[in-house]
Amino acid sequence: MEIAECRTEDIEALERRMPSHSVDGSHAARFARQRAGESTYLIPWREGSPVGHAEIRWTGCEAPEVQAALPGCPEINGLFVWPASLRSRGVGTALVHTAERLARERGIGAMGLGVGDDNPRAAALYARLGYLPTVAYVDRWVHLTAEGVRQERADSCVFLVKAL
Repeated sequence: MEIAECRTEDIEALERRMPSHSVDGSHAARFARQRAGESTYLIPWREGSPVGHAEIRWTGCEAPEVQAALPGCPEINGLFVWPASLRSRGVGTALVHTAERLARERGIGAMGLGVGDDNPRAAALYARLGYLPTVAYVDRWVHLTAEGVRQERADSCVFLVKAL
């Protein structure tokens, strides 16, 4: 497996393999933030196919609760592994380690990430990697149904932080 920064030509393969349904979390939106210098969009590749993604938002989590408590703390956002059969096989861990390495290279001393209250499997992974619960918040985002209808979502989450 190789982890690389997203390139323009990767967007089509990502949409085919892992169609995005979030407006701000679409592959194109994440790539646009990377091009603007606001983030780094990491893609793990296995046998020529993308098998997940994670975006390092250098500007931090957008939730007001997190911004107030941890201004400037970068966030690993949208960590996802696909297909599901590849979960618990080190892909997510490798994405987190790559994000942490990139942060250390920038001289950043902490990294954060959010996890939904309804996602104990991911929370267990992040705890094993040394992330500690810091701020409860509500993640608000817009989801597009298969028919293209916009739906607003609000998920209870906890923002976890690790000193690097």
